[in-house]
Amino acid sequence: MTTSLGCIKIFARSAARALALAGALVASGVLAQGAAGGGAGLAKATFAGGCFWCMEPPYDKLPGVVSTTSGYMGGSKRNPTYEEVSSGRTGHAEVVQVVYDPAKVSYETLLEVFWRNVDPTVKDRQFCDVGTQYRTAIFYHSDEQKRLAEASRAQLEKSKPFKEPIVTPVQPAGDFWPAEEYHQDYYKKNPVRYKYYRTGCGRDDRLRQLWGKSEG
Repeated sequence: MTTSLGCIKIFARSAARALALAGALVASGVLAQGAAGGGAGLAKATFAGGCFWCMEPPYDKLPGVVSTTSGYMGGSKRNPTYEEVSSGRTGHAEVVQVVYDPAKVSYETLLEVFWRNVDPTVKDRQFCDVGTQYRTAIFYHSDEQKRLAEASRAQLEKSKPFKEPIVTPVQPAGDFWPAEEYHQDYYKKNPVRYKYYRTGCGRDDRLRQLWGKSEG
């Protein structure tokens, strides 16, 4: 196949314009963070709270949150698939990784949202989903996050409105593997199916039993 010199010149000009636009966006902060988070002035937090579909909505509506990404963390399998993780043999948990602006929302607030959207009294399950892949956990990315998470858990143990002990661990973050695209923003893409799953799983009923109301 041959390519004309004119096409090459057009392609070169288009590429140059694209690079210039990307540079401008980076400079303005629009492209300050990638899929895994980061970027000037931004931070990331990772939480395991059972089905990741249900953990995105409460963070997406929080002012100061830049993005939420469903994925996998805590296991040894590299580049795991949903089928592999859901088998319970990879060691990974379903997680949501939150990229946020600390100037607009604190890590303490993210922790409060986490607690009130999970059942921290059970091990290796959440609501109707059973298995280590549905365990709860706070994965910290810094010593400060570890300190705040442990303090939050200790305070909650004193003030919790239920009798059962809190079994949610605070652990160092490992490699984060984003879930398949169809899992991202599932509650927006498939609102009817999402609502049916959430209701059928008994998530909101249990959250009301624990906290007095559902946050999802």
